[in-house]
Amino acid sequence: MPLTRRAFLTGATATAATALLTAPASARTRTRALGVQNWMAGIDAGTPLQRLTIPGTHDSGARFGGWWVECQNTTLGQQLGSGIRFLDIRCRAFEGSFTIHHGAFYQNLNFDDVLGACRDFLHGQPTETVLMRVKQEYSEESDTTFRAIFDDYLDRRGWRSLFHIGDAWPRLGEVRGKVVLIADNGGLPGGIRWGDGGLFDIQDDYNAAPAAKFPKIEAHFRKAAAQPGKQYINFVSTAAAIPPRWNSDDLNPRTHTLLESAEGRGWRGLGIVPMDYPNTRAGLVESLIAHN
Repeated sequence: MPLTRRAFLTGATATAATALLTAPASARTRTRALGVQNWMAGIDAGTPLQRLTIPGTHDSGARFGGWWVECQNTTLGQQLGSGIRFLDIRCRAFEGSFTIHHGAFYQNLNFDDVLGACRDFLHGQPTETVLMRVKQEYSEESDTTFRAIFDDYLDRRGWRSLFHIGDAWPRLGEVRGKVVLIADNGGLPGGIRWGDGGLFDIQDDYNAAPAAKFPKIEAHFRKAAAQPGKQYINFVSTAAAIPPRWNSDDLNPRTHTLLESAEGRGWRGLGIVPMDYPNTRAGLVESLIAHN
């Protein structure tokens, strides 16, 4: 029996694009002359974040460790520059700092590196915002300890000004140039609470093979378009029984085709869409952006 990804874990540079020429006409009008680096500049400041379509990456820092571990092949800075605005950051609490892990595998990144990539991007593109899920990974420290480390980053290491920390979804104009904290740990100081049923509607069947996963992706898009209100999160990524890259080679093109279908082109406000290897499907991120 082949080694499963879960068991294993236990033991193209993308650049700014031109205007979204293939987008529906209404989206083209709003995003005209904007590229993937500053696409949020074309969105009204009063728009609630949960009414947007936000391309994201799943396990955003996971670039090392082999086929079963790796979920991305671009750096965080490259992801942001390609239009990604949601990062899924997995922090191991280790010797008073956060190291970035996927399971047991250190990803040659520390939390300072993550925050530095966000700061540098937002300094150059102040119209944008980055939504960041922060989760404990490969450590089991108490909420109190995890909170103390996070507070150290905010205050002693000087990162507080980068963050927007609140318990409700803000409007875009309130958080331009900021990282919006989505707290997937009980010890974090405020932040929007990941998985709160009053705020989120999440599709994340990470054990479904592509044939079973795709109908769930499709249904969640339809629900988001028809029943706006909560923050929808629709994971295109899946672990299933084969490496993430192989699954993404199946699901990313199918998702892109759905978004560009006659029905899909009319959808707006599809929520956060985390993906593995989004850059390997040309035009996928741009298509998601066009659904704003």
